[in-house]
Amino acid sequence: MFTNLDASTTHSHLIPPHGGELINLNVDGERAAELKAQSRDFPSWDLTARHIRDLELLLNGGFSPLGGFMTKADYEGVCHNMKLTSGVLWPIPITLDVTESFAKALKPGSSKIALRDAEGVMLAVLHVEDVWQPDRKAEAKAVFNTTSPIHPGVNYLLNKENAWYVGGRIEGLQPPAHYDFKNLRLTPAELRVEFARLGWRRVVAFQTRNPMHRAHVELTLRAAKQVEANLLIHPSVGVTKLGDVDYFTRVRCYQLLLAKYPHGTAKLSLLPLAMRLGGPREAIWHALIRKNHGCTHLIVGRDHAGPGKDADGKSLVYVEDEDKYFPEDEVLKDVHVLHLSGTELRQRLNEGRDIPAWFTYPEVVQELRRSFPPRHKQGLTVFFTGLSGSGKSTIASVLVTKFLEVGGRPVTLLDGDLVRKHLSSELGFSKEHRDLNIHRIGYVASEITKNGGIAICAPIAPYDSTRKHVRAMIEPLGGFIMVHLSTSVDVCEQRDRKGLYAKARAGIIKEFTGISDPYEEPDDAEVVINTAEFTPEEAAQEIILHLEREGFIGLNEELA
Repeated sequence: MFTNLDASTTHSHLIPPHGGELINLNVDGERAAELKAQSRDFPSWDLTARHIRDLELLLNGGFSPLGGFMTKADYEGVCHNMKLTSGVLWPIPITLDVTESFAKALKPGSSKIALRDAEGVMLAVLHVEDVWQPDRKAEAKAVFNTTSPIHPGVNYLLNKENAWYVGGRIEGLQPPAHYDFKNLRLTPAELRVEFARLGWRRVVAFQTRNPMHRAHVELTLRAAKQVEANLLIHPSVGVTKLGDVDYFTRVRCYQLLLAKYPHGTAKLSLLPLAMRLGGPREAIWHALIRKNHGCTHLIVGRDHAGPGKDADGKSLVYVEDEDKYFPEDEVLKDVHVLHLSGTELRQRLNEGRDIPAWFTYPEVVQELRRSFPPRHKQGLTVFFTGLSGSGKSTIASVLVTKFLEVGGRPVTLLDGDLVRKHLSSELGFSKEHRDLNIHRIGYVASEITKNGGIAICAPIAPYDSTRKHVRAMIEPLGGFIMVHLSTSVDVCEQRDRKGLYAKARAGIIKEFTGISDPYEEPDDAEVVINTAEFTPEEAAQEIILHLEREGFIGLNEELA
């Protein structure tokens, strides 16, 4: 469906911004220089990617009528009844979360904060008006109607260490830097100028965080025709959902599709939005944001911007008997309906299978295959975990040799002892240092995987939460297979050539995994091997067979 954003739209003027005025929080050069000189005395806060996207839309008016990060009163009004203290509708809290120690050093009414990007560049100054500790669980229930950590938005709220909020007006010194797709990154003011130049009066916006296919083109064409409007394809290219197709690939696909629309009736612009996946509230939020950009209508899909599985191809279905797309609720039960979900599309790409022509365009398939080659050509991390003496290093070395025999992808071994020697020599064996060591291994493996190589990691990795962190870091970039060597402490101790277990039992070595420090067995390992029952070569072959089944090792003709 699509929603009219403002009934007062006229044929002679663009739709007014939400609240009546397009906010611009950027100061002039003289004021910027003054604030930079004063900032030596300001505390600094480094913004996350989510904060930077929020700040960008605050500065350029995309979040009009907001003038900064929300104060406590505005935050509570939005959470409880979706209204600011001014009475204006607003559904999503826009907040800056900080640590308790940072928050308690601030003085509302007098403190100013230098807001900086990851490289330390000051983007804006926040004039502190409110500092408070919110009830994050209540916020999750109000905004997302759930407190389940499975929801990405809830998970962000409940697992964020920064438990305090700071609110106040903002003065912007410079927008966040972008070096990609500059001609497509139009601010609300720039887009309004462009609409006026083109003579566009009614504009239907289409929000998406996924690639577009034939059904999406048909859907947007129908929506625009129904209200005799032009079309703005306005995808979110800020923070979306873990596992989404990267926006670089998506934008290239969107660009290819512009030629599918009647000349002069469709435009592409990118929205640097950090999505919350807030369902109904977020649908309203998206409508208000597009209203600020000059759009009069917004296409709202089922579970619009919600946390569930994407609905690629579900709004319209392809009827083979008619060779056309029809709205899902209009399709008769006795006709042959073809449907391909976004999940199945990704599976087909992973497996190198055919993408049917009725689903998408050949140029889109070509672009997707460039970024998502079949699994046997993707990067891969094989992550071993197990007690000292379980055989991790030996089996990992055998596995490296087998991969080198096949060839085609560079292979790197990140053995626990070698990493300790070359990458983490200053670390001890406390839980904090163990976690940091595994995070380092995970980061290096993620870079290898991202660039199409194979990383074989063989640390002890005793803690479940740390292993899951590494998995989450790598899986969006390629393959991740965890191998648990479940060999018992008794067997590992019998094999101990270095005498480490004996020293641990004598108290000479402190914090030794399996003796004086815990080992948390994984419940998410793809491969489990008890090396008391397998030779190193047999164990490595078991892993190879699993990788072959999952498509990470191709047939000989595929590897050629």
